Amino acid sequence: MRLKGKTALVTAAGQGIGRASALALAAEGAQVWATDVNPKLLDGYDGVEGVHAVQLDVLDKAAIGKVIASMPSLDILFNCAGFVHSGTVLQATDEEWNFALNLNVRAQFWAIQAALPRMLAAGRGSIINMASVCSSIKGLPNRFIYGMSKAAVLGLTKSVAADYVADGIRCNAICPGTVDTPSLADRINANADPEAARKAFIARQPMGRLAQAHEIAPLVVFLASDESVFVTGQAYAADGGITI
Repeated sequence: MRLKGKTALVTAAGQGIGRASALALAAEGAQVWATDVNPKLLDGYDGVEGVHAVQLDVLDKAAIGKVIASMPSLDILFNCAGFVHSGTVLQATDEEWNFALNLNVRAQFWAIQAALPRMLAAGRGSIINMASVCSSIKGLPNRFIYGMSKAAVLGLTKSVAADYVADGIRCNAICPGTVDTPSLADRINANADPEAARKAFIARQPMGRLAQAHEIAPLVVFLASDESVFVTGQAYAADGGITI
């Protein structure tokens, strides 16, 4: 098992990519602290070997520090929590802007800031940040706030990677295309015509289908493992061909 003896923290692990990644990390031997703001979403981890389910609101800086301090060690941090706002720059509100920056960017900053001292003391660590192909990689319609916040994640990722490249710490980002997750279903169902909305999401994927969460998780495992020991500061697109 590639991650035997390693300890990981995954945020937003209650569903979607976070859950698929937490299970994949545990299957490879890691001891995983699977966290989510909604404790009900963590019930599915009951009895899963190697997974410790912990409620965590990543908008609470003190709570992040408390969870990380409670862990026996920390080798892997996967910052998965985030939110997708729809709309153009003219439709954006200050409240949405602030929320996106807080959840999509500041929460990652806080988690990294709390995790780094432990990783530096150990001389190793892999930080994986959830970004998106919708960022500085590619502009997508009606994703002004979301694309802005995910572009910030890429800048954050490269900065952390540059500062600690000689200290055994790696920091990378994953940039999915459209993934068929519960959060996507919520956004689709919020439309007046959910069926048309789903078809529109599928239409922008050159493969003609949406990704599944379990198809993104192997990339998280790779970046967490020693197989990627020479990889840092990179933005990995798993986008079904959007950026071809």
